[in-house]
Amino acid sequence: MLDPKILDEISKRITESMPEGLVKIKQDMEDNMRAGIEKALARLNLVTREEFDVQSAVLARTREKLEALEKQVAELEKRLLETQ
Repeated sequence: MLDPKILDEISKRITESMPEGLVKIKQDMEDNMRAGIEKALARLNLVTREEFDVQSAVLARTREKLEALEKQVAELEKRLLETQ
């Protein structure tokens, strides 16, 4: 989920741009905006930066292993062709 401070800032900016006559319900509007934004973001398939970084590291290690295996297979194929 996104940082709560970001959600607070977004809802604050939206409510600050509202006409002066709606100041009385500002807090209620902020709460409702925040809940609406959270609900909309929850429907998106987002991951945290930490999860993204972990998966990037896993992918990098997997690529390294794949490259090593490709080299090993190439060497074995070369040896096989030499012995034939």
